[in-house]
Amino acid sequence: MIHHVQVACPAGGEDREREFYSGALGWEEIPKPAPLAVRGGCWFRVPGVGGPDGEVHVGIEDDFRPARKAHPAFVVDVDATAAALTSAGYPVSWADPQEIPGRRRFHTRDGVGNRIEFVAAR
Repeated sequence: MIHHVQVACPAGGEDREREFYSGALGWEEIPKPAPLAVRGGCWFRVPGVGGPDGEVHVGIEDDFRPARKAHPAFVVDVDATAAALTSAGYPVSWADPQEIPGRRRFHTRDGVGNRIEFVAAR
């Protein structure tokens, strides 16, 4: 089991990430411990689907470049999540179903352009 994944954002990018993770996805922002909060960034609780909750930690990276290939993948209700993201103006790109038979999934970009994948529970 994974407790959390970390994605990067540029300094001052936290509000764009909040719009994506809390606004579009509805994931709860959770407070960072005080010694870490001074570094900036933000954390979100990822609701578990058929398992425990996890977390996404958004960290500040000085020489930020969005992750274009490397990405976390989250198990979600893909239809509801795709609809929420589309409604909020985020791109949804469905994967070819022949790539991984029996597993519906799509990719998007978070508030600062990082690649994020969402997969259906089996």
